[in-house]
Parts: sequence; structure tokens; C-alpha cells
Amino acid sequence: MRLENSFIGVRGVGEKSERNLWRSGITHWDDFDRAAARSTSGIGSTTAARIEEFLADARERLDDGDSRFFGDALPSGERWRLYENFRDETLFFDIETTGLDEHRNDVTTVSFHKGGETTTLVRGQDLTAERVREQFQDAALVSSFNGARFDVPFLETELGVTPDVPHIDLMYPCKRIGLSGGLKRIEQDIGLERDQPDISGQDAVRLWYEYQDGDDRALETLVEYNRDDTRNLQTLADEVVRRLDDHVLPSDAAGFDDDWK
Repeated sequence: MRLENSFIGVRGVGEKSERNLWRSGITHWDDFDRAAARSTSGIGSTTAARIEEFLADARERLDDGDSRFFGDALPSGERWRLYENFRDETLFFDIETTGLDEHRNDVTTVSFHKGGETTTLVRGQDLTAERVREQFQDAALVSSFNGARFDVPFLETELGVTPDVPHIDLMYPCKRIGLSGGLKRIEQDIGLERDQPDISGQDAVRLWYEYQDGDDRALETLVEYNRDDTRNLQTLADEVVRRLDDHVLPSDAAGFDDDWK
């Protein structure tokens, strides 16, 4: 789904009203007609006027690549709808740490993946607030898995860095389509295989301390693990958004075809 298919960012338009618009054949911003929309169930003259006003602003904001506007407009659970419009400008990120408490434990590595390129920053080498900000600053959208509760608090506490663009935490849209558990479990459920043997979060902590004791190969393994996690987030995002398209689209809606998905 692209943003141009979405009306739920308008005040007064919820999931039910949006689905009614789609069922009436208004499946794209270009299909919207204020007079025709008033005959749609749940869309009165006030709401129709709000939609018209919103679309005038939204078209300009989309042309300008203003992802923040849509991140603010859409309900948090619907921010996945930004993905198809901003896929090429999405930055996937994942961290490794020495434990689970951002106030007591340290970030050891951070990996970023965008535009087919993966960058990993390592504690004690190049993991600094400035380098992390540099990664975030060119992104229109960021994506993680459980990053809202884990990765972001660590980066905020240790480095004082917070992404300032919309954030799609894939754990939540995964749950919406019945994919639960950790990232590795979900990868298996969607048929995503890894080239490297799987290691656990405890293994990641152990590898870091082995590196601290002088084992450079342990760091190599940890970095590759972190990079695999981050690269796989893009494959997961592609699959989750495809499934959400099928989940959200009403089966009896008119005007949709395969090009919309």
C-alpha cells in the first residue's frame, strides 16, 4: 500500500470510514471527489471537507519527501504505510549490547543497512554519537525489530541520539499478521535462511567479552551476526508490508488491482 491509497490520516476518518471509501471506489487520492464522498457511509460534509483539505497538503508534502508529516498524521499502528513510498530511503538498524538494561549495560556494535549498503560501528573503535547521527540524518524512515523498547533507549541513554524521522518497529506489524516470537523465529516462519550459524543474545555478550580478552575472531563473528540481523530486516519489511496489504484491503473493494500492491 502506498500513501496515496490512505485516508486514515485525516481527522475523523478511522479504519471503518476508510474501508467504506475504498468500497465505494475511492481507492486513491486522485479518485476523491468531495460531492461523491458525502454519499459514502460515515463520511459527512465536514469530514469530506477535511479530506479535501488534507489531500491538498499531503500531495505537496509527498512531493517534498516529507516523511515526518505522514508519520505525525498516521496512527502509530499504520506507519507501515510509509514504507513503499520511502523504501529506498529507509534505514534499518540493530544493536548488540552487554545486557538488557540501558542504564547498566553497554552498546557493543550498531549496524545500519540502507540502499544495499551495510555499515557497522564498534565500541572503542568508531561507535560515537556523531557517527550514529550521520547514519540517521539521511534517512526518511527508520526500521528495527523491537527497537522502540530496546535499541532506541540504549542509543538515547548511552549516546544521546534519537531518530527524528518516523520509526517502523517491525515487531508490531508482525504481530498484526500473526507472526510472533523473536526475530529468528519469524525469519524461519517466512522462510528466510541465514548463511551463518545462528547465535543467541547470550552468545553475542560472550563474543564481546572474548574479543575484550584478545580474540579478534570473536568480534568478527559478532559483527557478522549483527549485520545479518540488520540486512534481514529489509527482507522482513518487504514481506510484512506485502502481507499487510492483503490483510487491510477489503475483499469486496472496487478499483484495486495488482499494481496497487
